[in-house]
Amino acid sequence: MEQLLHFFSFQDPIIRNVILGTILLSISSSLVGCFTFLRKRSLVGDAVAHAVLPGICVAFILHGEKNLWILMIGAFVAGWLSLIVIDLIANKSKIPEDSAIALVLSVFFGVGTLLLTHIQHNPSLSSNAAGLENFLFGNAIAINQQDLYAFGTIACILLATITILYKEFILVSFDVNFAKTIGFPVRVLELILTTLTVLAVVIGIQSVGVVLMSAMLITPAATARFWTQKLNVFILIATFLGVISSISGSFISYVTPSPTGPWIVMILSLIAIVSFLFAPDRGIISKLMKQNAFKQKVIDENILKALYQLGENEQKSDIQYSIKELLNKRPMDESVLSKGLYRLTKERFLIQENDTWQLTPLGKNKGQRITKIHRLWEVYLTKYVQIAPDHVHEDADSIEHILTPELEKKLEELLEYPSTDPHNTTIPYKK
Repeated sequence: MEQLLHFFSFQDPIIRNVILGTILLSISSSLVGCFTFLRKRSLVGDAVAHAVLPGICVAFILHGEKNLWILMIGAFVAGWLSLIVIDLIANKSKIPEDSAIALVLSVFFGVGTLLLTHIQHNPSLSSNAAGLENFLFGNAIAINQQDLYAFGTIACILLATITILYKEFILVSFDVNFAKTIGFPVRVLELILTTLTVLAVVIGIQSVGVVLMSAMLITPAATARFWTQKLNVFILIATFLGVISSISGSFISYVTPSPTGPWIVMILSLIAIVSFLFAPDRGIISKLMKQNAFKQKVIDENILKALYQLGENEQKSDIQYSIKELLNKRPMDESVLSKGLYRLTKERFLIQENDTWQLTPLGKNKGQRITKIHRLWEVYLTKYVQIAPDHVHEDADSIEHILTPELEKKLEELLEYPSTDPHNTTIPYKK
């Protein structure tokens, strides 16, 4: 508790610089990452993050000192150069873009590693190169007041540019062809977005490092996409997740102690995994639950349809049927049938007496509707799609579970309320 209070008191200048620096980093990278993600250029961010290393090393060799602004200019130039090379390879050769990205990433990063090794083993350079290797994996604790000014300046530039060109960026991200048609300067807008991506990567290399920066750029956007379909909310969630992970990662790094960058990415990854699994509508667990619910619905409706058809030609409405009779009418696993009968009885679609079941009025209505839709669809397939009557049963068996009441009504009107299906079986309409 004491460590928590000390961390958030902002009294320690080192801690204050780390918190503010990583927050500025997360806001910048999350905002730009959203547009990179929407444009399906996520790999480009990874390539830029690795390609800035040789720029940093060359800038240091030329300047002779570790000045952040000079190093960031070198990183920016190298990042831009990598994108130009990727476009040239993709457009002027038969190599696809993803292969070009992988090629540029590995070559630039390899060159950067060689230059970094050269600096460390060169006596005239290594004396001023202390901490330069931190750009590989990041060292947030090295952020000072001057660095904060640099981060803040770039963050303001990114935020202002996105705010001014927000609508244009959205259109280019979603429908570039339409943007060209209405006269938008698409090439210029893409260049601006690319420049913002490079700037976002450059601002984070000191805190997170070139190796982990791509995660900071893309993970918040990829995670936020699981929670909403609204664009404004998507951007806000991505930014919020970036800020939360930065603060949490910085605190864990302070308590442990351990490098800040990897902890930020670890927190982001943990949030992403939780989102992938449990996000409503889009999460894996949610999808599995929906699939399971639909499977149960199909089983239940098949049981009701089978019971309705068993008693369709009987004069009495209170006839009871056993599991054996149901299995003869609708073959399925007996345990699956038993569970379905239990659910339908609990939901008052069926009445159970000993080992037999009969439809309630509610169950009869539903069984009648499923049977009607099945036979109407068979009529539709034979009349309009020209499929032979002996080939329409399986298609009708599938569509009967997903046809909405609105489509059901339109189907009836289209077919002019036929009385029988292609097998001369009566189509039951609700009286």
